[in-house]
Amino acid sequence: MIRSWAAFALLVAVSTGCTAQPAAHGPAPAPSAAANSAPAASAVPAVPALPVRPTSTTPARARTATGSARPSRSAPGAIRPLSVAARAAGLVDIRTVVANAVIDLRYATADNFVGVPLYPADARCLVHQSMAAGLEVAADRLRRAGFLLVFWDCYRPHPVQVRMFQIVPDPSWVARPGPYARSHEAGRSVDVTLAYATSRACPATRRASGHCLVEMGTGFDDFSARAHAFAGDGVSSQAQANRRRLRSAMNAGGITVYSGEWWHFNGPGASVARPHLGTPVD
Repeated sequence: MIRSWAAFALLVAVSTGCTAQPAAHGPAPAPSAAANSAPAASAVPAVPALPVRPTSTTPARARTATGSARPSRSAPGAIRPLSVAARAAGLVDIRTVVANAVIDLRYATADNFVGVPLYPADARCLVHQSMAAGLEVAADRLRRAGFLLVFWDCYRPHPVQVRMFQIVPDPSWVARPGPYARSHEAGRSVDVTLAYATSRACPATRRASGHCLVEMGTGFDDFSARAHAFAGDGVSSQAQANRRRLRSAMNAGGITVYSGEWWHFNGPGASVARPHLGTPVD
């Protein structure tokens, strides 16, 4: 949701003029948490072209019961090899680390605050190899408790961050793009939630790849105070307990929550400024 009607009006007005090049949502920099960008600049840099994996075809997208586009996913045994650029950047496909990971990349669909896909339909969840061991620990701990890790966002190309800030140019909610990569742009942060490992009934709006999402108090792309990791007001006791469960599992793997968003977690070195990767997300 948008922070206010004024912010919503701004989003609509800007996105109307940028429908071919929308932006993505991400956490704002904070002294105590990893940020997606370098220190604030006086102006947003020019929008570079999105990196594209050379290909002549794009898999068709399936649709959920609510009509949101969802990218088709291959079975774990059919994971395609990473590009040379991705390997050189130290990225790995999360499915090679967490076999039961639920991939629900919201920016590969229209089910995000922009309302249009920002990634290609066959985008995959890529993370830096420094996060792999910790995510494996977290996923194993959750699996033994009857839960699965659901990945909403992983590595995010710099041009997507630029377009996101153009639509919501408020550093309180969206990290200002800069000349260096941090957090998602470096593949060292993930946006995640929980799903039940066993089948159960739940509303279509709370389903991802056939799994029922756990109640967390807000959805993804929520710009309200209830989205803060340790929020109490307006967040049920059950949702707070579920957030604690997620934080505990991630902490066991050395991955820490960003206080401004309960779903955003930073791996080792997420706040360190690094060169932009320039690697496609697919």
